[in-house]
Amino acid sequence: MTEYLLEGKSLEWLLESATDAMIIVDTEGRIIVANPTIEQLFGYPRQELTGKSMEVLLPERFRQKHHFNLTDYFAQPHARAMGAGMELLGRRQDGREFPVDVSLSPLKTGQGLLVMATIHDITRRKQAEAALRESEARMRAIFDTAVDGIVTIDERGIVERFNPAAERMFGYSESEVTGKNVSMLMPSPYHEAHNGYLAHYLQTGEKKIIGSGREVVGLRKDGTSFPMDLAVGEMQLSERRMFTGTVRDISKRKQAEEQRALLIHELESANEELKNFGYVVSHDLKAPLRAIGSLADWLSTDYADKFDDEGKEHMRLLISRVHRMDGLIDGILQYSRVGRVKETIVAVELNRLVQEVIDLLAPPENITVSVVGSLPTIVAEPTRMQQVFQNLLSNAIKYMDKPEGEIRIACGAEGRQWKFSITDNGPGIDQQHFEKIFQLFQTLAPRDRVESTGVGLALVKKIVEMYGGRVWLESTVGQGSTFFFTLPRTAASAGSSKGIQA
Repeated sequence: MTEYLLEGKSLEWLLESATDAMIIVDTEGRIIVANPTIEQLFGYPRQELTGKSMEVLLPERFRQKHHFNLTDYFAQPHARAMGAGMELLGRRQDGREFPVDVSLSPLKTGQGLLVMATIHDITRRKQAEAALRESEARMRAIFDTAVDGIVTIDERGIVERFNPAAERMFGYSESEVTGKNVSMLMPSPYHEAHNGYLAHYLQTGEKKIIGSGREVVGLRKDGTSFPMDLAVGEMQLSERRMFTGTVRDISKRKQAEEQRALLIHELESANEELKNFGYVVSHDLKAPLRAIGSLADWLSTDYADKFDDEGKEHMRLLISRVHRMDGLIDGILQYSRVGRVKETIVAVELNRLVQEVIDLLAPPENITVSVVGSLPTIVAEPTRMQQVFQNLLSNAIKYMDKPEGEIRIACGAEGRQWKFSITDNGPGIDQQHFEKIFQLFQTLAPRDRVESTGVGLALVKKIVEMYGGRVWLESTVGQGSTFFFTLPRTAASAGSSKGIQA
């Protein structure tokens, strides 16, 4: 084998310590020398490559063209990068292809002209370039399809990018604003102040770019202005500083805010009127009603011997209806105050509160009211909790039709809420009435048979829902009913372990 020498040193010695993959070929394209890095890159033992055409390192589809290019190169040898403007691929022993950069350098030896090829695997660079192109494509897609307007300016305030959303928002095409100062998109006084703010920021770094992080006003091509949110971001590109403004037209939001403010004002006025109406009902209606009740009581007592049975019944109905009207007025006032008139929220011991309600209602001896287990302590308005239990228990007592009535109160934890139940063995309620009974002024029994205003259960529903709970009913006609309601367990703790019985 011919030993090729360069300045008295063998070519093997020249390539042995090189970290880059390198081969030396003769004028026929045969590999004379291959260094160890070639083995790692292509997978061939370098002894196996020696004497073979270097085209074995190329995909087959490129080999014929490479042979002609090699011939041209030896005709005019010079140091250069191979395949400028082309994508070069190498082929490993296992057939896998990978992108490469190849640099050629002519070598003059005593045995003739040779070429040294330095080969770099550029797979990672290609992957990075592909990722960059994909990222740029995504950014372009975001830029073009963004709902918000995007305006990019340089440090002089000159517009460089203007996306389709900004075109629709301001009425200008991108070509009409590109190269012009962004202040053209701002009405006075923002227009005059913008360049000063930008210059101040560039000099001091103090973030006073107009509108950054706050609401400003934009100016359309047709001269109309509109409120907008503007967020400004800065980025450094080589030696240039760029600013990207994201713009959102908030005209509809401002209109909604104005309408909301108007509705709140109207609601406050309505609440004030309702409050005044409550005072009127309480004072101006109840006073004559009490007078009628007193007169009816006096007539039925002092003239009892003057009435026949029919007259006595009429007087009884008159007195009961006066009392019902008085209760109805009280119920309406209570219902209207829920959520409007606030009471101090405190820890309410329901064991104690329920016992007080039972004592107040004084159920007849044939009805037993008991608490199963223990009731918790909850954070709420005491009066509202009293109204809930008083209305549910009074209904169970009022409509009891069994000689031995039983009413049981129970409570258990269910997730983040307490679940309460009040069960009775009374007449029960048909399922078709489950929703109706929680509506205002709705009663199932005739009012002349059982005194009822139809407000109690509606009041219970309103209070429970005000606290974020719900109320519902399960019942079987002839066997009894169970009313359930839930309340939040916020800041609650278990009550005493002793039940209550009356």
